[in-house]
Amino acid sequence: MPPIPPRGTGNVRGTETFPAAARHELADAQLRRNIGKATHTIRGKRLAVTEELPDWEDLRVAGEGIKNDVLARLPELLEQFEAAVVARGGVVHWAADADEANALVTQLVREAGADEVIKVKSMATQEIGLNEHLESEGITAHETDLAELIVQLGHDTPSHILVPAIHRNRSEIRSIFLSEMDGVDPDLDANPAHLAEASRKYLRHKFMTVPVAVSGANFGIAETGTLAVVESEGNGRMCLTLPQTLITVMGIEKLLPTYRDLEVFLQLLPRSSTGERMNPYTSMWTGVTPGDGPQTFHLILLDNGRTATLADTVGRAALRCIRCSACLNVCPVYERTGGHAYGSTYPGPIGAVLTPQLAGMDEPHDPNATLPFASSLCGACFDACPVRIDIPSLLVELRHQKAEHARPGAEAAAMKAASFAMSSAARWTAAQKAAGIARLLAGRKGRITTLPWPLSGWTDARDIAAPPKQTFRQWWDTEERRITLERARQSGEQS
Repeated sequence: MPPIPPRGTGNVRGTETFPAAARHELADAQLRRNIGKATHTIRGKRLAVTEELPDWEDLRVAGEGIKNDVLARLPELLEQFEAAVVARGGVVHWAADADEANALVTQLVREAGADEVIKVKSMATQEIGLNEHLESEGITAHETDLAELIVQLGHDTPSHILVPAIHRNRSEIRSIFLSEMDGVDPDLDANPAHLAEASRKYLRHKFMTVPVAVSGANFGIAETGTLAVVESEGNGRMCLTLPQTLITVMGIEKLLPTYRDLEVFLQLLPRSSTGERMNPYTSMWTGVTPGDGPQTFHLILLDNGRTATLADTVGRAALRCIRCSACLNVCPVYERTGGHAYGSTYPGPIGAVLTPQLAGMDEPHDPNATLPFASSLCGACFDACPVRIDIPSLLVELRHQKAEHARPGAEAAAMKAASFAMSSAARWTAAQKAAGIARLLAGRKGRITTLPWPLSGWTDARDIAAPPKQTFRQWWDTEERRITLERARQSGEQS
């Protein structure tokens, strides 16, 4: 397998398992209300705008096909893309992992003579922990996306791919601004327009004075070397046009083969992400244009576990993801736990698939190993995905991989014991009779709520119905069975 990101770098592994983290988040009633309200709103808007298009399913199929083509030809498309960027005045760097990418950005910022940068919202830079690395090097990163700014000022972490501060309400945001934002009006209220205006005033000076910007990219066009960022506030446009130096960190899977392919994704992405017919701001740039925009452009192509994911013929489908967050907004698990329980930059259903693939889940007690089980497998995520990633099937495959590589434990021993019992009619009959003893643990309610270790894991999250008083074979030999079947026969004849 190709290498995966080094442990301890970036934000692709939590510090505790999903079940443990979920318990903390479920105890926060305000968080559940905030996320429930936001996801219901976005979900409703998405349904309304996708139903307007008679060819929506055809667009999804087209998006799936284009991204599959990219994954099948990724090496040659990357070389084509690099050549096109260089031909138009850009400089291309390759980063195998987060450590290399962070070091490159730090070097480029220092070469520009800067000690601060302005940032466009970027999942890739969140993934590699760029802000934290720059801070350790004495460089200040200013998030300019409103939700990212709220998270940054609140000393928090994002909990949603599209709306990082989805777990905060307007009252909480007001408190953060009052305590952390320089020059804010002390009489600021919780009116959304007033909060947005306060952030606008705070950021305007940064836009005009900071000489270096760092961005991600929604798409890169192999044919022309063009990059695209879509956003809804205009902060991205400011970052991409005003500074003298622009540094873009892009995951290698974000490519599209031709400029024409954007037609498909600029319909799929806004409808799936924000429930809008089109993005308010779609910014595209190709290399460097003298006298217009940044005069120095660096592109860092990031692997960080992506070729390891590509090597999995089943799991590589996760690399089709265009980070729209539609799967989060329909997921019953995410809606109740929020994003922090996943411990990764990528929460929700796609995060439960992508994070273990990017960063691995093979080490003992690895929190990532619990993510494939953080799902009800209801299938809503597949129905919502604009590029038709079959997330439930990928989760099952990752569960299979984890089981195949797991060390022998209580569960494996129980499965072997069950296999031994079921392989013989006599042993299975004896086991069924012996199971009746468990009725003593059920009590009057007829449910087993607590089992001793090592079976306690089952009852931590569920109750078990008490075994029946008699097995099916025992019942078959009784007079009760004869009477029941006779009544059923007579009832059938009468009807």
